[in-house]
Amino acid sequence: MIVDFDSVVIGAGVVGLSIARSLAETGREVLILEGNPNIGGGISSRNSEVIHAGIYYPYESLKRSLCLEGRSLLLEYCKSRGVEYRNVGKLIVANEEQDILKLSKIMTNGIRNGVADLKMVFRDELFELEPSLRARQAILSPSTGIVDSHGLMLALQGDFERAGGLLSLNSLVSGIKVIKGGFSVRVDSSESTEITCRELVNSAGLDAQKVSGTIKNNPYNSAPKSRYCKGTYFSLSTKSPFSRSIYPVPNNAGLGVHLTLDLAGRAKFGPDTEWVIEPNYHVNSDRKSEFIRAIKDYFPGLNDNDLNPDYAGVRPKIVSANEPAADFSIQFKDQHSIPGYVALYGIESPGLTSALAIGEFIRQNIY
Repeated sequence: MIVDFDSVVIGAGVVGLSIARSLAETGREVLILEGNPNIGGGISSRNSEVIHAGIYYPYESLKRSLCLEGRSLLLEYCKSRGVEYRNVGKLIVANEEQDILKLSKIMTNGIRNGVADLKMVFRDELFELEPSLRARQAILSPSTGIVDSHGLMLALQGDFERAGGLLSLNSLVSGIKVIKGGFSVRVDSSESTEITCRELVNSAGLDAQKVSGTIKNNPYNSAPKSRYCKGTYFSLSTKSPFSRSIYPVPNNAGLGVHLTLDLAGRAKFGPDTEWVIEPNYHVNSDRKSEFIRAIKDYFPGLNDNDLNPDYAGVRPKIVSANEPAADFSIQFKDQHSIPGYVALYGIESPGLTSALAIGEFIRQNIY
C-alpha cells in the first residue's frame, strides 16, 4: 500500500510534535511516524522538565537563539492551552574558588545572551533565600521554570490533529529512498506500508543517525557519529527543603547533579553522566554514593536514607566525553545535498525549552 503526504515527520517527541504542528498549520498534509506505542516515550519523558532561561550557551549558537525564542513561545503556549508550568527560579551555586570564578563568566555570558534578570547573590542572602543551602556565592535566575512535559505533548498533539495531521504509532521507519519530487519511506507496522512525501523531517532523537543511515541513494551522509550519555535520577522521599532548583557549576557533559522540583513540589536529583555504548534506562542504585557526595556539596543536611533511585534518561550526544559541548545540529540541503530533507542531531538540553522555536525554524527553512 502506498500513501502520499506533503510532509512526514519521524519521531513524536516534544520536538517532532512541535515541528509537525508548525507544518500542519500551514495547510500541509502531515504524517508523524513514531516507532513506540506512545508519544514522547524517549528523551521527552526522561528529563528534568526544566524551562531554561538561556544562560550557558555560546552567543552565536542555535541553542541560545532557539532557547530564548522557545522559552517565550512556550510560556505563551502553556498559558493559552492550560498546560501547567511554574517559574520556580534557580540558583547556580559555588563553594570552591575555581567555581566562583566560573560563576562570573556564566553571569557575563547570560547577560550577553539576553537573560536580563540574573543576579549575583552571596552567603547571607543565600541563607535567607534557601536556609538549607551551602554556598558561598550563586547566580539567581528567576526566569528558570518547570513544565508538565506530558501535558505539553498532549496539547501539541491536539493542535496537530485539529490541523488535519495524522499520527501513526508503532510505525518503525526501515528504509528511505530519494525519488523524483521527494521521498519514499518504508514503514514496518501492522502491515508493511510505503509512504511518499515531498518533505521529510528526521526528528528521531536517539535514533536520528540510524534513520539517516537508511537513505539508500544518499550521495553525502553528513550525520555526526552517535554518542550516548546516560543520566540517572534519584528522588527525595521527604519534603523538599528548597523552593528553587539548585544547580552546581556545569561541566562539559551536562549541568551537573542538580536538584529540580516537579509540579507537585517533589525534589529530584540528577542527571549524572555515564557514557554508554547503547541507550538503556536501567537505574543503577550503586550510583547512590556518587550522588550523595555531589549533593552534599550544596545540601549537607541530606539524610542518605531519604535518597532513592528513580529513573534514567539518555542524552543524544554528538561529541565525545572529552570534547566541549556541541550546538544543536539541524541539517538542511546545504549540509547533505538532499532537497526537502531536514535532519536533527544532538537535540539535548535545552531541547524541551526550544521545541516550539525549532518547529518554526524548520517551517521557515525546510527548502
